[in-house]
Amino acid sequence: MLSAISESKSDRIFTVLNYTFLVLLLIIILYPLIFIVSASISSAQAVTSGKVWLWPVDFSVEGYKAVFNHSKIWSGYANSLFYMVVGTLINVALTILAAYPLSRKGFRGRNIFMFLFVFTMIFDGGLIPTYLLVNDLGMVNTRWALLIPGALAVFNVIITITFFRTTIPGELLESAQLDGCNDFKFLWKIVLPLSAPIIAVISLFYAVGHWNQYFDALIYLRNENLFPLQIILREILIQSEVTSEMIGYATEFEAQTGLRELIKYAVIIVASLPVLIIYPFVQKHFVKGVMIGSLKE
Repeated sequence: MLSAISESKSDRIFTVLNYTFLVLLLIIILYPLIFIVSASISSAQAVTSGKVWLWPVDFSVEGYKAVFNHSKIWSGYANSLFYMVVGTLINVALTILAAYPLSRKGFRGRNIFMFLFVFTMIFDGGLIPTYLLVNDLGMVNTRWALLIPGALAVFNVIITITFFRTTIPGELLESAQLDGCNDFKFLWKIVLPLSAPIIAVISLFYAVGHWNQYFDALIYLRNENLFPLQIILREILIQSEVTSEMIGYATEFEAQTGLRELIKYAVIIVASLPVLIIYPFVQKHFVKGVMIGSLKE
């Protein structure tokens, strides 16, 4: 039986320093998250007076009540969910349809198409030409302005191509073709069921991007009924636009000021919930998909 290899003094020092650094890093990352959650469920007076450092003080849900009394929050939530679900479906479908043929070595001209894809990653027309194009297509101030212009991310296409090349061998296609399977049936019946990890990865990338999209909505949308949640948060967090329906029951100026602070923390939590809910369902595929998609031939 082999004896355990003893660590040298330098190894022990490195281990201690490594763990110390990781613990400090964890605290730096975790503290703001805990503080926001604690502040959102503390009383207005405790938040404004600076009593909240780590844990909640004088438990209160007044901030959440005020947030959900704001009609724009609900419409923004509904719009963001629509953009995330519909946009992600469009993104994933186009990404797979682009990546699969480019992953097949027998596809003629694939190097030319790949060059054109990569070219768009390096050179961009800029904001004004893009806006003019979207405007000429009649998509300004419509939902399509947030769905079509960014419907395909070349980076996601590249990692999906790599996944297909390393996971779906050409012999599998040849075997399927001998059984009378065409490319579309092969993609639907064989490739997609074997590609759950990479589909989960790109779906998460696209979904988070749609949920957090802010700039495109600010540029292309004018109708408040189409605003995603992030624009509503901008009005509340940056412009401090807290309406009377949110603070109508707080009569004193000091109480209103404290409630504004509670609302700021509450909307951050409310806006983060969908992504936090989605992630556990794709987490088991996430690491595998990223690692396989990162392999290079």
